[in-house]
Amino acid sequence: MKIILGSDHGGYQLKEHLRKYLAGKETEDLGVFSEESSHYPEIAKKVAEKVVSEKCFGILICGTGIGVSIAANKVNGARAALCHSTEYAALARQHNHANILCLGGRFTEHSLAEKIVDTFLTTEEEDGRHDVRVAMLDEMDINC
Repeated sequence: MKIILGSDHGGYQLKEHLRKYLAGKETEDLGVFSEESSHYPEIAKKVAEKVVSEKCFGILICGTGIGVSIAANKVNGARAALCHSTEYAALARQHNHANILCLGGRFTEHSLAEKIVDTFLTTEEEDGRHDVRVAMLDEMDINC
């Protein structure tokens, strides 16, 4: 599945590392392309809109991961999850059907980020009891 990448200046170094790590997979990098000061809401919106329209995965990175997760979740259909561990990544996919992984570029070691990304991309959504809750999230999007 295609992976859309994006970061602000605080996540640039980790995004670049992950872009190289994901070589061989279908990726699209929406920026930023330097450590020059940038605005995380702009990149989060671009990535989230593309993830929703193309039904693919996204990875967003800012200094803490908090800003991009808040911004991305403003886009109907986006389910952005800030993950600090592989366990968070697995649960975000299984229980919340997350489609965007958010990371803190200033707080996530590159080797841990690789493991979190691998877990996020390979964990399947669980159906059953989670469907009702995910449907409730979808309804909230419609009512916004």
